[in-house]
Amino acid sequence: MIDAFLLSLGQLSDRRILSLLLKVFLISLLLLSVFGMGAYFLLSWLLSLTALQDGGLAAAAAAAIITILTAVFLFRVIAIFVLNIFSDDIVDAVEARHYPSRAERAKPPGYILGLKMGLASVGRAIGYNLLAAPLYILLLITGIGAPIAFFGVNAILIGRDLQDMVAARHVDIAANMSDDWQLSKLTRFGLGLTTALLLAIPFVNFLAPVLGAAMATHLVHKKREIGLEESN
Repeated sequence: MIDAFLLSLGQLSDRRILSLLLKVFLISLLLLSVFGMGAYFLLSWLLSLTALQDGGLAAAAAAAIITILTAVFLFRVIAIFVLNIFSDDIVDAVEARHYPSRAERAKPPGYILGLKMGLASVGRAIGYNLLAAPLYILLLITGIGAPIAFFGVNAILIGRDLQDMVAARHVDIAANMSDDWQLSKLTRFGLGLTTALLLAIPFVNFLAPVLGAAMATHLVHKKREIGLEESN
């Protein structure tokens, strides 16, 4: 895991990686801005139905608060969704540099599949976190239990998303994916947890999705290399 992280960190200066980082950042920012504007116009309309004066100011303040809260709590969902769309570019950059033979045999899944994977990721993230919400609330009294549970749930989800981004270039992930392309549950959890923790750190969170995808690429291919050596 540490080796994969260091290799991924060392490739951040790659022109292709920098370009993808900029894309993920700008599109995530655009989606948050669109959400904030939508919240503002919706609140303005709702307040216009009342006799409240300065409704526009109140709507703007409420929309700003909602957008900030969305950025804090849902940035991980937005970032992974955007990352899915461009994940092939990131994985390809890592494979081309470190695993050229695999890069040559890869079949890019395309943006449509990336969009489908992104929407599926969003659905899982929202669904499982809503299911876990009662547990989060119960654990609030412990002070630290709720964050631990939150990171645990999302580590499992993110780990799967990142693994599938890599596998999608080489196999049909909709079919029964062979064990060759699946990380162990512990490794997948560690990958997801590392990425989830990075996503929680201000400013670093913009690097986290790309670092996570690069780490997943190294982990999946290293596992396959070990498996091939053992089979020989």
